[in-house]
Amino acid sequence: MKNYKMAWRNLWRNRRRTFITVASVFFAVFFALVMRSLQLGTYDSMYKNIIESYSGYIQVQDEDFWENKIVDNVFVNTGELTETIKSDRNVEDVIPRFESFALASSGSRSKGVLVMGIDPEKEKLLSDVESKLVKYRLTEETVEKIKSENIPDYLAENMDLFLGNSYSSAGRLQIDLGIKKSDEDALMPLFEKYASVDNGYFSMGENAALVGDKLAKYLGLERGDTIILLGQAYHGYTAAGKYVIEGIVKIPNPDIENKIVYLPVDICQTLFYTNDMFTAMVVHIKDNSDDAIDNTIKRLDINLENPYRVLGWREMNETLVQQLDADDKGGLIMIGILYLVIAFGVFGTVLMMTAERRREFGVLVAIGMQKTKMAGVMVYEMLYIGLLGILAGSGVALPAIIYGYHHPIHFPSKFTKIFEEYGFEPELAFQWIDKYFISQSLVVAIIVLVAITYPVVKINKMKEVNALKA
Repeated sequence: MKNYKMAWRNLWRNRRRTFITVASVFFAVFFALVMRSLQLGTYDSMYKNIIESYSGYIQVQDEDFWENKIVDNVFVNTGELTETIKSDRNVEDVIPRFESFALASSGSRSKGVLVMGIDPEKEKLLSDVESKLVKYRLTEETVEKIKSENIPDYLAENMDLFLGNSYSSAGRLQIDLGIKKSDEDALMPLFEKYASVDNGYFSMGENAALVGDKLAKYLGLERGDTIILLGQAYHGYTAAGKYVIEGIVKIPNPDIENKIVYLPVDICQTLFYTNDMFTAMVVHIKDNSDDAIDNTIKRLDINLENPYRVLGWREMNETLVQQLDADDKGGLIMIGILYLVIAFGVFGTVLMMTAERRREFGVLVAIGMQKTKMAGVMVYEMLYIGLLGILAGSGVALPAIIYGYHHPIHFPSKFTKIFEEYGFEPELAFQWIDKYFISQSLVVAIIVLVAITYPVVKINKMKEVNALKA
């Protein structure tokens, strides 16, 4: 009988032993895949929050602007430049930006701010500032009014916990306050009545501004108030302007939210006396995978000559990348520890299986089976067990990862503020199926192959007389 047929039949002579061994491989694959997907997905979520709320994936700037962010390092956006960028196969559109710094004041308070000139319509392709307008705010007055209604105890407790918070969507409000699905219809009208915020958006040519929520709280600004900006304009002129606050925005990154002032890009150019010049053109791309971004940057570098410079998101967010790369190394160490535990688990089950069958091996050799054939059958058995475990682990991990990708794990309310203070969304996201799915399964397969050496060596060194006495 062929070795592979004999091995397959041997597996089912003792189903319990086979299931225990397969289970060790199954759990190894399952936990390795889920943990790695969770780790990589969380990193991607952090990157996305920063990239899509501020820098974008690719920018075209003046060659000196990134190292020396002054208004003099600007460039004219010619039609030829725009067409050259948009001619790349991975570029969908270009989004103009004008970025500078100024002193903002309102009443007796002032603060240094980042002034961002944007195209109100095109910006919807990137940071979509309009979707981040504050819709609800939990002030002391608001909370007291809602508490005066007939509300559950858990909601009153959570509102005290999140007092002072602002929200740009009803969904995030419900998550933070732990509003149950069954209570939505009864409770959300109360927030619409008492906690809703009147906010608006601006258009090109409108002498209006949007400000970050934290900055608005510091300067005591609401919609309809006035903010004064004072700074240095092009070629040493003084930039000074007065703008009506049209809206307050909630941004995932608290550092940016604490200092951002948005103006229509043409109004921003007027403030800094730069006419039709810009500090950056953000490239809106179709495919934002790492390989696609790198290839797009290379093609644009070739097609754009001085004084233009093409920067990728990693270069623009170097500090964040270094921090998360360091954290990733720590995550890999944890995965390594998991693999070590997995290896001992798999080896332990193989050791048990080999010890249980020692007498069986002795009898087979005594009646004439060659040790090489017996070792070959054991190799096939372990390969079958490894394959069954890997397929089962991958099969169960796949729907779990897909579900986690579409339904991230949200932290309980009491942990939300901690994450927000560091600029991260209070959730754990899963990464979509990618190369890691193969690599994690491959590592477990290697562990199984290494474990195979133990029964092979034991069979070849086995003394038949001793084995028969086992």
